[in-house]
Amino acid sequence: MKFGVLKDIKNGEYRVVATPAEVSLLVNDGNDVYVASNAGYAAGFDDEEYSAAGAKIVSTNEEIWAECDFVAKVKEIEPSEYDLMREGQMIYCCIHPAAHREEVDALLEKKVIAITAEDSHRYGSPNCEAAGKAGAFMGLWAMMSNNGGCGKFASGLGAAPGVRALVLGCGTVGKGAIEVLQSMGAWVTVADINIGALREIGSKYDGKVNTIISNKYNLVKELPDTDLVVNCVRWPKNATEPMISRKMVSSMHRGSVIVDVSNDYGCIETFHETTHDDPIYIEEGVVHYCVSNIPGAIAGSTSVSYAAGIVQHFRSIINNGLAEACARDGFLRRSLTAYKGYLTHEETSGIQNRPWVKPEIILGIAEKKLDMAPPATGTKSDYFYEEFSK
Repeated sequence: MKFGVLKDIKNGEYRVVATPAEVSLLVNDGNDVYVASNAGYAAGFDDEEYSAAGAKIVSTNEEIWAECDFVAKVKEIEPSEYDLMREGQMIYCCIHPAAHREEVDALLEKKVIAITAEDSHRYGSPNCEAAGKAGAFMGLWAMMSNNGGCGKFASGLGAAPGVRALVLGCGTVGKGAIEVLQSMGAWVTVADINIGALREIGSKYDGKVNTIISNKYNLVKELPDTDLVVNCVRWPKNATEPMISRKMVSSMHRGSVIVDVSNDYGCIETFHETTHDDPIYIEEGVVHYCVSNIPGAIAGSTSVSYAAGIVQHFRSIINNGLAEACARDGFLRRSLTAYKGYLTHEETSGIQNRPWVKPEIILGIAEKKLDMAPPATGTKSDYFYEEFSK
């Protein structure tokens, strides 16, 4: 198969979806691997390294879109790439389909086979760990006086107390944030709705991290005394009210910081997306760091970790065929988003009110023994295409 590694073109994105190590595996499997020139440069990988691993270096992304049967990148498909997609072409990237209606329109119109990477990780995405760790670090940076912050140092100084940090959510992202903040000496509290997860965090840090149940009452009490909030909650896209309202943000002291790692509109009322070029703004006296691709700032480490975690999907799809690969891996199956003009992603159907078909139905594997995976989100949809509803 002709497999293509695209150069990511999102503003401020420096990661690459495959390093020379993964390229060598795919080449050894008998594939022709094409890599866009400088695709890995910002992450520390030169074209010469890819060539030594067996890749063919091409000048532009356009050549890869035109030549390859299977293409991959880190972030979403940009509007400038929509017309480059070809019918039947396989695409793997972080599509975030429920939040990007126009992108889904393009995928369906072009009749491609699209897999949304963020739903395909059995053990949690390395990007999530990177986002939590780098997000916490960026929050401490944003708190510096020259950024408009209150100028507190993480662990404090003699006679000056350390930062009081509140981490919202203790999944993969939150655990990464907690690890960085606690190791740097901040006073950390973590909020979650899962008491078992909170108990695990308390035990891991020998009671040195405080835990609370995440609800409006507790957050209202915590925020006025909090210096740094790191939001790691994946907020439902159909939620009717924010987790943190503007009034709650205004209760925080001047120069405190909110880092919104999750970047879900509707979760924090004062949120709007920012970029690495212009990462912070101030609302209600609070510094906000809301970069949508935080892991891109640590592209070297993230690319190595991420590529190692997803190459097995590429190899399974190529070596076993998409249907068999999806039968063997429920996480891959649930991440199938579009298949030759049909929507196959339940959350997107529920959020965007579009018909969909279950991946196992359209792939013809419903009667096979399937590896199972939990739903990617709690959003459900019974709005099926008519031809598949019987």
